[in-house]
Amino acid sequence: MTNTPFHSGFIAIVGRPNVGKSTLLNHLIGQKISITSRKAQTTRHRITGILTDAHSQFVFVDTPGFQTQHKNALNRGMNRVVSSSMRDVNVILFVLEAQHYDERDQQVLKLLPDDAPVILVINKVDILADKGEILPFIERLATEHKFAAIVPVSAKQDKQLDTLLDAIRQYLPPGDPIYAADEITDRNERFLAAELLREKVFRFTGEELPYSVSVVIEQFKQEGKLRRIHAAILVDKESHKAMLIGKKGEKLKEIATQARLDMEKLFDGKVFLEVFVKVKSGWADDERVLKSLGYE
Repeated sequence: MTNTPFHSGFIAIVGRPNVGKSTLLNHLIGQKISITSRKAQTTRHRITGILTDAHSQFVFVDTPGFQTQHKNALNRGMNRVVSSSMRDVNVILFVLEAQHYDERDQQVLKLLPDDAPVILVINKVDILADKGEILPFIERLATEHKFAAIVPVSAKQDKQLDTLLDAIRQYLPPGDPIYAADEITDRNERFLAAELLREKVFRFTGEELPYSVSVVIEQFKQEGKLRRIHAAILVDKESHKAMLIGKKGEKLKEIATQARLDMEKLFDGKVFLEVFVKVKSGWADDERVLKSLGYE
C-alpha cells in the first residue's frame, strides 16, 4: 500500500499547425486516436486522450493548429476551439518544432493565459544532425515566456516522454480519476471512424486536394464484434470528387481499405466499410453545415 495521493487533471496541447501535437498525444497515451498527416489543419476538433497510471490520470486535450492565414468559417471555428480549450485546464503544453520559432508561434504564445503553468515542448529533436544545436534554442526561448518547464522530445520515437509526464504531474491537483482507468478517449466510435477515414483522404491525395474535405458517417451499426459503417466524403467540386475516386476507383478503394484496417485495429473487431464521395459546394464556409458536422 502507498500513501501517495492520486492526482488528475486536464492538459491542453497547443501550437501552430504541423508541429506534431496529434503525434504527441497518440504516443503519450499509447494509442492512435488523433489523426495525423503533413497537411495543415488535419485536426479540427477538440480531441481528448486519457492516460492513467498508478498515481495519476492525465486528460490531454489535442487542439487544431491555430490558423492565422485563412479566415473562412471552418478556420474561425477551429481557432475558437483552441482558445476555449485553454480555459479551465491545469497545464498547457506549448509545442514547437526543434529549431523553428517564428511569428506564427509568437501569435499562439500571446494567446496563452497567465493563470496556468505552460510547459514548452520542443518536438522533433530526432531530426537534428547536431543535438548541441538545441541548447542555444532553449536559451533563446526561455526569454520569450516564463515557462514552468522546457522539455525537448521526439514524440515519433517516444523519446523523453516520461520526462514530460513527470513535468506535467507536478502541476496536477490531488483528486480522484475523472474517467475510468481503461478509457483512452471521450470520443465515440462513430467520431473516431470519421476521423480515421479523413486522415486517409489527406494521406493518399497529397497536396493535390484542398484540405477542405470532411467525412460524414451516415450509418454505424454494430453486430457483435462486426461494425457496418457507411460513410460519405464531402468535397467542394466535381474535380475534387474525380481526384478522390481515381482511375477505375482505385484511389477511393485504397483510402477505404487503409481506413478500414485502422478501424479494425482501434475497435478490435471486423469492419465492413462502404464509402461514397459527395459534392457539397461551399460547405467549409457554411455555419449550418459546420454545426451539423459537429464543428464547435
